[in-house]
Amino acid sequence: MTSDPTKPNMFRDVSSCNTYNYGDALYWDARYVQEAGSFDWYQRYSALRPFVRNYIPTSSRVLMVGCGNALMSEDMVKDGYEDIMNIDISSVAIDMMSRKYEDIPQLKYMKMDVRDMSFFPDDSFDSVIDKGMVALSLLLKPGGIYMLITYGDPKVRMVHLNRPVYCWKTELYIIPRPGFEKPGSCSSSMKSYLEPIPITEDGLLPADFVLEDPDSHFIYVCKKTNHSDLSNLPTYPLSADVL
Repeated sequence: MTSDPTKPNMFRDVSSCNTYNYGDALYWDARYVQEAGSFDWYQRYSALRPFVRNYIPTSSRVLMVGCGNALMSEDMVKDGYEDIMNIDISSVAIDMMSRKYEDIPQLKYMKMDVRDMSFFPDDSFDSVIDKGMVALSLLLKPGGIYMLITYGDPKVRMVHLNRPVYCWKTELYIIPRPGFEKPGSCSSSMKSYLEPIPITEDGLLPADFVLEDPDSHFIYVCKKTNHSDLSNLPTYPLSADVL
């Protein structure tokens, strides 16, 4: 079966693809009119839950950028999250999701272009979750978490994440795409994916590092801090008990 050329593959990093005008609200409006079903880019919440629960308290005020019609925010509310602001450039998606969740006060929806989020003052959110948008944000409170899920490896992402203006300490995790299995049907343990990847002083993968899945997804967990605080920050080991 061949793929539909009119639909981007959920495992592609749309930030590096010029086939579609992803920055155009009209493109997304047309797509959401044509496609009624929900769609989660990259990974669903069930796979991301260990990372989200470990770094983002359920009482956090969360900003979900490029929410589309995904179930991620709904699943987070079912998991105890209390306040999620969802933004998207598509008025069709926002209208659809606002109606769908009008009786769930934990979920709020607003049409907004991530290239201009000046509606929100700085330090508005405890956490920002970004699936593939690379919407670098100054909206985080000190100590807040920016979580980026993307196809972009450290060579193309860390140059942006390491900009001094953000004052972030970044930890990197790598998980395979949904459904991936090791050759020989030997599936990897989820526990191994919960361990942060050691990166070089330049923020890159070690020279001898080999991706288990060549189409893996990269999870960048960035904690907002002051430069003077970097040496005192604790690490956050993940454990399977949050699964």
